[in-house]
Amino acid sequence: MYQLQVEKMSCGHCVGAVTKAVQALDAGATVQVDLASKRVTVESASALAQISAAIVAAGYPVTSAA
Repeated sequence: MYQLQVEKMSCGHCVGAVTKAVQALDAGATVQVDLASKRVTVESASALAQISAAIVAAGYPVTSAA
C-alpha cells in the first residue's frame, strides 16, 4: 500500500482523474482519495514511481510518497 500527498485536487472530477490515471497502470488497483487532506492511498502491484508519474502526468503534483 502506498500513500501519496497530491496537490491541486479539489472536487469529484479530480478524484476521478487521479483514480483513472492509477487504474490505467493497474486495472485492479484500489484507490482512495481524501480531498480534505489531499492524501491518496493506493493498493497496487505497480511500482510507486510509476504510480506517482501517472498522477503527475494527469496534472496533479505529487509532493510526497511512501
